[in-house]
Amino acid sequence: MGRPHQTLLSRTAIAHAALELIDDRGYEALTMRALADRLGVRGASLYNHIGSKDDILDAVSELLDAEIDHTPLHHEPWPDGIAAYARGYRRVFQRHPNAIALVARRGVHTEGALREYDTLLATLIRAGCTPALAAETAAALDFLVIGSALETYAAGFTRPPAAYRPDYPALADSLEAATHVDPSPTALDDRGFEFGLRMILGGLAAQLASTGND
Repeated sequence: MGRPHQTLLSRTAIAHAALELIDDRGYEALTMRALADRLGVRGASLYNHIGSKDDILDAVSELLDAEIDHTPLHHEPWPDGIAAYARGYRRVFQRHPNAIALVARRGVHTEGALREYDTLLATLIRAGCTPALAAETAAALDFLVIGSALETYAAGFTRPPAAYRPDYPALADSLEAATHVDPSPTALDDRGFEFGLRMILGGLAAQLASTGND
């Protein structure tokens, strides 16, 4: 047989396989051996395209960054643009919840991530934030997005709402009321995220207006 016309491995192909492995089996399952097995190659052949496991993690981070739509940050009015960006950011990590550990454990140093934060902060500064307030707001948005993608509030309560009533009546009332608004499994989580987003952006808009920077 002749040689294949295309290279079987590339940095991008390895990154996609690594992300799939993380999605399927969790962040801790990503080892060079497991990745080579998934790609059907010998482990040593990976090093023709990547320098180290850290290089793979950077490449996976770049894939995640590329999935986040930054274009809403350029839209006006700024609260709508930031809200749309935050929703898209959350959707990426809802698709890849096992990759949250990758984000949490590594510093921000890939080009895509740095550009993302720079764009968000520039948007907030254009809206009237001081650089310090922009940093605080970006941190709050990060906490909201990553936290809401990592944790499900509603699914944490495993009993029917009425079962909590004898000992925890306020909890039972709240869960029942939330179910009446929308009984779908993710509805309360989604509404909680949207409420937090409104609180952050509404509070920021009010603060800017009070200082004449709206």
